[in-house]
Amino acid sequence: MTTVAFLGTGTMGAPMVRNLAAAGFDLRVWNRTRSRAEPLAETGAVIVDSPAEAARGADVLVTMLLDADSTLSAGREAAAALNTGGVWAQMGTIGLPGTEAVCAAAAEIGGVTVVDAPVLGTKLPAEKGELVVLAAGAPQVREVVAPLFDAIGSRTQWVGEDPSQAGGSRLKLVANNWVLTLTNAVGESIALAEDLGVDPSEFLAAIKGTATDSAYAHMKGAAIISGEFPPAFTLSAAAKDAGLVSQAASAGVRLDLAEAVRARFARALTAGHADEDMAAVYYASKP
Repeated sequence: MTTVAFLGTGTMGAPMVRNLAAAGFDLRVWNRTRSRAEPLAETGAVIVDSPAEAARGADVLVTMLLDADSTLSAGREAAAALNTGGVWAQMGTIGLPGTEAVCAAAAEIGGVTVVDAPVLGTKLPAEKGELVVLAAGAPQVREVVAPLFDAIGSRTQWVGEDPSQAGGSRLKLVANNWVLTLTNAVGESIALAEDLGVDPSEFLAAIKGTATDSAYAHMKGAAIISGEFPPAFTLSAAAKDAGLVSQAASAGVRLDLAEAVRARFARALTAGHADEDMAAVYYASKP
């Protein structure tokens, strides 16, 4: 039985732990706020007080934390306690410099192999074990992490062998740019409908079944129309990711939409919607 140290039990991490437990992994789980991790004890996971305690004797380390700083802080401590030859699967969205820093930290520790493996999906796909894992890692470690990835995801897309090149994270930022832009497009279109005296539901009905239809538009549109935003992915996390997209782009490309998206998330944050679902970026269209 593979022993997994899992760090981070937020919106995404908690259901990932549940699916790993259901698949039979031996789990040691840490979260900065312990009380948020304690309900996972019912799955058989052992809740611990430090990253090092989670990783002591573990074969695989999974980090699913909010940003690069928290990932490096907790991950470095845990990686140093892993079994010799352990694997560090970095699955959060931490951007390119963050991924490079994780690889450098693992190299400094020695004996730890990194897999760059951020995931596509939000709370519901995480609960269903239907995330898409975008992974870059050496061929010899793929068989080690494959059962773990299979337990949390519907498929794994391998996009490189050298995690320091951040192939998974690069693809994740491209996919996030698309999702964040689409979220803003839905919110802005509904705000425009309201401004023009059009029932927003008629907008969703009009695109239904056309080439421009999107199940995502109906899902986020329904949340906006209802005015209820239980977080599948928080607006604050989306704003962080929008910043990572802008940070990653080189001078050779203009991301006009991405910059507008980033500004809209910032306005919605200022308006007090940080802990709501990212569909609340709709409020960025309000004066």
